[in-house]
Parts: sequence; C-alpha cells; structure tokens
Amino acid sequence: MDLSTDLAALPPLIAPLLSGHSDVSIGTRLGRTSRVVRGPKREFISRSYNLILKRTMQVQFSDAQCGFKAVRAEVAHRLLPYVKDNCWFFDTELLILAERAGLRIHEIPVDWIDDPDSRVDIRQTAIDDIRGLVRVAGSMMKGNIPLQAIYAELGRGPIAAPTRPSFFGQVIRFGIVGAFSTLAFALLYLLFQGPFGPQQGNFLALLLTAIANTAANRRFTFRIHGPERQFTQQFQGLVVFLVAWESLPLPCYYYMPSIRTRRPALSFSS
Repeated sequence: MDLSTDLAALPPLIAPLLSGHSDVSIGTRLGRTSRVVRGPKREFISRSYNLILKRTMQVQFSDAQCGFKAVRAEVAHRLLPYVKDNCWFFDTELLILAERAGLRIHEIPVDWIDDPDSRVDIRQTAIDDIRGLVRVAGSMMKGNIPLQAIYAELGRGPIAAPTRPSFFGQVIRFGIVGAFSTLAFALLYLLFQGPFGPQQGNFLALLLTAIANTAANRRFTFRIHGPERQFTQQFQGLVVFLVAWESLPLPCYYYMPSIRTRRPALSFSS
C-alpha cells in the first residue's frame, strides 16, 4: 500500500508459488537477514503481536502483518470465503486458516522502511486483532470452518505417518515435558512478578506454561500432527488448568519465588 517493502523481493516472493513448492508466500521483517527501518514503538508492538499469535494460536510463521504476500489462485478460492475480516486482521486470519489446513507457507526476508506518515490507529487495531483471534479460535473449535476438508483437498501431510511411541515412551516424554514446563514456569514467574505482582504473575506464568505444555505433549508425547482437534484439546487443557486453579484455597497467602505451592500466612492477635 505504501511501498514500505522493497519491490526487489517480488520475484522471490512468487517463485515458490509458480514452481508449486509452496501454497502461500509472505515477506517477513523479523528474519535474521531482514533489513528494517522503523521506530522502537512500532518494533515493540509488531514483535509483541507476533509473540501473542505464536503462543495463543500455535502458528509457525514469523510475521503476520508485513503486508507483502502472495497466494496460489486455487488456495485463495478455497480459503477466502472463510476469512471474515476486511481490515488489518485480514492477512493474519488468512495465514492462520492456511496453516491449520496443512498448506505450506514460504517466508522470505525483506527490506522494509517504515512510513512516518502512517495513519493507522494502533490502539484500535490491537483491540480488533485480539477480537479477531478470539473469533477465529471459537470458529475453529465449533467446526464452522471445514479445515479437514481443505486439508484433504489441498493440504500437505507428512511424508510418512508418524508412529505413536509405546506407553513407556509416552511416560518418559510426558516427564520430560513436565520438567521443561516447570523450568519455564519458574523463569516466567521471575519475569512477571515484578510488573504484575506475585499473584497475577503466578497466574500468567501458569497459564502460558499450561498452553505450551498441552501443545508440547500433543506433538512430542503423543505425536499428533495436523489441525484435527487441536483447539478442542487446548480448550480442554485450559479447563483443567482453571479447575485446578479454582480448587486452591483462597485465604491469605504468600508466594515463594519459582515455587507453585501456596502456604498460609501466620497471623497473631493480642
């Protein structure tokens, strides 16, 4: 729209589509060899948005809103009827559906210079994007988008179907995931307790590790690939997390750093 992206990236953008190697091709400002000129505020907002997208939607692409994209015609005809947003969330929604349908997304690093005369309302755009994420997640959980049908028609499945590990192997993998989750929780709690306080920091750290734990067990412990029941399983994991959280006692507590348990505080009366 504003030619922020150097058009020298156009041939490598469309090359993987013409060759049939990929289904969607996007530019990324977050690649190691990307060259980007923009202010710290927009850099922080962009990276924060893509981090939230990765953690909540479990996507693999790095930059959802670069604004430099190409898609094969048959893929566009199949996906676009299910893209409901007509504003800034449009390309994010398209990419989420494409990845969940098993389509191959190719990324190329771009040279990008920020337009200082941008008229984008950052606050309203951020609110609309979060609403869009909730709406898309809800639609996929309800089965309103035929991702399995699109996957069967256009998706690229694994070369060989992965075999499930034995029960003993699953137990070992489950323990490994649990150990890494505990370490991740401790680091996140130390990071969050300062700006959010002990209780809120503890909740946020547990919430993020619960989401990551479900995703890791799905792929690593049980070797489940593809979009089938992904959001349903994440939702079930969050329900278990909330039930466990609500079951903890509510009186006055203090938190030990890096420890999940709560201990009652002592009180004395004269």
